[in-house]
Amino acid sequence: MASPLRVLRAPLRRLLAAWVQVRRIEPPPSALDLAPDIPTLYVLPRASLSDGLLLESLTDRHGLPSASARHHLGDRDTSALLPLPGPCTGRPTPLRHLLVSGQEVQLVPVSVFWGRAPGKGFGFRHLLAADGWRLAGRLRRLLSVLVNGRDLEIHFGAPLRLSELADDRDPALIERKVARLLRVHFRRVRARVLGPDLSHRRTLIEAAVRSAEVERTIAEQAGSDPTARARLRRRARRYGHEIASNMSYPVLRFLDGVLQRLWNRLYDGIDVLGMERVKALAGRHTLVYVPCHRSHVDYLLLSYVLYRQGLMPPHIAAGRNLDMPLVGPLLRRGGAFFMRRSFRGQPLYARVFEEYLHRLLARGHSLEYFIEGGRSRSGRMLPARPGMLAMTLGSFLRSQARGGAPLSFVPVYIGYERILEEASYQQELAGSAKRKETPLALLRVLGRLRQPHGRVTVSIGEPLALATFLDRVQPGWRETGGEPRPAWRQAVVPRLGETLTRRINAAATLNPVNLVALALLSTPHQALEAELLERQLALLAELRRTRPGETPCGLPPGRPRDWIDRARALGLIHYHPHALGDIVTADARQAARLAWYRNNVLHLYALIGLVAFAFRHHARHGRDELATLLAPGWPVLAHELSLTPPDSLPQAVEAVCTTLSREGLLTLEGSGWRRPDGLAEAEQLRMLGLLMQPPLERGYLLLASLLGEAPGRFTHAELADHTRQLAERLAQLTGREAPEFFDARLFDGLVRSLEAEGWLETRDGRLHYGEALREAAQRSRALFDPALRHRLERVTARRAR
Repeated sequence: MASPLRVLRAPLRRLLAAWVQVRRIEPPPSALDLAPDIPTLYVLPRASLSDGLLLESLTDRHGLPSASARHHLGDRDTSALLPLPGPCTGRPTPLRHLLVSGQEVQLVPVSVFWGRAPGKGFGFRHLLAADGWRLAGRLRRLLSVLVNGRDLEIHFGAPLRLSELADDRDPALIERKVARLLRVHFRRVRARVLGPDLSHRRTLIEAAVRSAEVERTIAEQAGSDPTARARLRRRARRYGHEIASNMSYPVLRFLDGVLQRLWNRLYDGIDVLGMERVKALAGRHTLVYVPCHRSHVDYLLLSYVLYRQGLMPPHIAAGRNLDMPLVGPLLRRGGAFFMRRSFRGQPLYARVFEEYLHRLLARGHSLEYFIEGGRSRSGRMLPARPGMLAMTLGSFLRSQARGGAPLSFVPVYIGYERILEEASYQQELAGSAKRKETPLALLRVLGRLRQPHGRVTVSIGEPLALATFLDRVQPGWRETGGEPRPAWRQAVVPRLGETLTRRINAAATLNPVNLVALALLSTPHQALEAELLERQLALLAELRRTRPGETPCGLPPGRPRDWIDRARALGLIHYHPHALGDIVTADARQAARLAWYRNNVLHLYALIGLVAFAFRHHARHGRDELATLLAPGWPVLAHELSLTPPDSLPQAVEAVCTTLSREGLLTLEGSGWRRPDGLAEAEQLRMLGLLMQPPLERGYLLLASLLGEAPGRFTHAELADHTRQLAERLAQLTGREAPEFFDARLFDGLVRSLEAEGWLETRDGRLHYGEALREAAQRSRALFDPALRHRLERVTARRAR
């Protein structure tokens, strides 16, 4: 006689199938590599009637081997739902029976999460019943099915074949091996989706405050005074509460619903690229996300995307300026931990912060911080600051000495068609003071939600395993014995920052606004015939498709005319119909804003633009001559734009010339290349070259200022500021409405790049140069036509007087 449960199983399954709604299946059922001629058994991490019934319905609906089937294996029937083997008790189990029978089967581990990704409903009952790290009892699971039945997430594991694991004749040993592999898999999936178990905030703060490092700092400051020690311990706890996040699963699910509504109102869509790179590491590596920082939206957007992709959002390092009423507590519960802008003169605060960060990483929590420090007002990637990178490296060294998990950095490029902070960035670049973040300022931003902001792209770059990086740049790092501040750390951190900025830039994608900005701003008056603009846009897109040896770059869908219409709809250009041919223009305000979007992706065309600029004044260049001409300036340009230099510049230049020749913009002539005779092609080549004119002009001004004085005349700050003033004067004389042209950070980075390339040397705080720099500058003068060179030299000469 059939048991009551078996009799009720079919109607219960139909009832569950009618009620539940699966939000996410990963990977898609069609992507599972299942052998059709081998019996398939599904393994759940724990016995659960609801999970089993759900899986039976799901497999039937998607054409997978049925989870409700029974297979005749050996001398008995076996259910397609196989329980996960527990601790060995000596009693026979279904898996042991399969091993003894020698029957070939494939095991598919399946993880089911109820309420992991809520959709429209995110009320209190949803939050109460959703999955967490604690195992659910029957009553709690029933509540979870009723409340979160329309918000499920299912993760399939790669199939395991018993024949591939049976490398021992003892079935008991094989069973333990299979069980261990399955438990590791389920633990990794759970860690990837839910993150490590969240410790109580107070416990984490106490652990950081009572650490040996913090106690040592307190002892150094208090000496033998017990009263001072007690006072400093209380201060350290206050620091801990000021810093620590209070991440909450219910608040994460609440924020998911809120942000979904926000993005639907603000953007036309979010495109996510390269997420498989993160999923390949999540659950096995401690992840540190390092996105570019272009907008306050960045951290909200990345956390939302990760949550929607079935990954636990990271703990985010946020500036203390965001810890304001109403907003701060919500961000803190969403995973933000707050840091002061500077740790200088605050050794106890610095030590508490460092210990808190170490405990997050040591427990396996993913982190997110912006290595640029602040948001980029110019739109280009800013040099990495060393603080957070140095602390992360120190924590990693301590953890590795105790056998900790590997750590990988995940570079992230976020590309906007339009940002919320457009107007404020232009005001700040023009000299206005940065506005303080307040709840009232947030309300003002909410008023812009009705304006169009286009699409957003989140592109994941190539992850950087920290151990692999250290093996390359500091081979003896494993011998530090867990010392967090070895002598070599100061030299390694800048190289780590530079590597990460380059990987972020390498993940950049193009959108319609980027492309229109690149083309339109390469004209003297930001005006162009619509037909020529379309041809230039098509050329820019094609050049990215055909660049040999480079990472493929995402391109927007549609045609050049669609991209122009997109920029027009966002209010970034004007379109003027005309009987003799339509004209596209940008006024001064629009041009200044377009420059921000151009700078997001200018690095993608750096070498192409430099080669094209070389033909602006000279109609022909020999192969060797061209590479020699570009060699002095290219490393400095690559450093400014955070580019990975090619292994061989002559080969890279030759590849660019071949590509331009394929597009009809250069002609092979004997042992060199020649500018085309056609007016349209020559104009397109000239526009490509103008992309690099602003950074080349800045470099020329700096070199002219430096070489016009004796070595040792300038300090680093004096040279950067002097050149910035020259650039500001040049912008006024030429009518440029682009404050980013004389952004102080650009000139500071330019001086640093000359130092990094060995052209400059600092002695006693003064910059010294040799004849090699003078000779290289003399060669590079040939890039500029006489008129442009005269204008730059006149600005420099007037300032010198």
